[in-house]
Amino acid sequence: MDTLFSLAGKTAVITGGMGQLGIEYASSFFERGAFVSLIDISDKPKAYSSSFEQGLKSGRIKAYKADITDKKSIEHSAAAIISDAGVPHILINNAALDSPPDAPVSEVGPFEAYPEESFDKVMDVNVKGTFLCSQIFGGHMALQGRGSIINISSIYGMLSPCQDIYEYRRKAGEVFFKPVAYSVSKSGISNLTRYLATYWAKKGVRVNTLTLAGVFNKQPQGFLDAYCARMPMGRMANADEYVGAVVFLASDASSYMTGSNLVIDGGWSAW
Repeated sequence: MDTLFSLAGKTAVITGGMGQLGIEYASSFFERGAFVSLIDISDKPKAYSSSFEQGLKSGRIKAYKADITDKKSIEHSAAAIISDAGVPHILINNAALDSPPDAPVSEVGPFEAYPEESFDKVMDVNVKGTFLCSQIFGGHMALQGRGSIINISSIYGMLSPCQDIYEYRRKAGEVFFKPVAYSVSKSGISNLTRYLATYWAKKGVRVNTLTLAGVFNKQPQGFLDAYCARMPMGRMANADEYVGAVVFLASDASSYMTGSNLVIDGGWSAW
């Protein structure tokens, strides 16, 4: 293994670690020698891989149940993780809420009627959760004089959602608009990255954004057809296609990179 991309001996924290991408990141980090701590409100993984199962059995992948919108809950998990594996070298702020393409009518109506409670819930997880985890784990990293924080964003944090993708639902007689909260939250993540990158630069903590496009996850066929027709590469990403970028940002291969936004989107933003 090229030592430039090695994660041997490092401790990583991944929020939303029981989700589709969290499991991919955890498996890859385990394969590269890291101790991986997963934080999630759920204690049941959404998928398994042979590496993930091996990591759990070996104790080098370990789950910690916590609510990232609750500071005390994160602090409790942080104390356990530090006791088990030391101060983390890597934090991936991966946990997020979004309205899926088959979301209920109450969440996907016109902007003027978008529920305040839905907005608050998305912002709490996507922005407040990232802020709190960065504050707690990043603070420990800064005291150690090293660390890499990777904030996961979306093309919808860079660009407005393409509402035409959801025309298949409107043709079926439904009122459907991609909601506003996810875009606003992911846009906010990008500037939180820039703030923390400059704030902690001299403390040795690097902070970068990784902006992703959609991932295939058994979405409705009408959505897939419309989305893939809009994508230059003609398809959604497979879950393992973001691993290389995450390893790069976590490892010494990106040692002079901070405050940046790495876009892996199949060409979506190139139109």
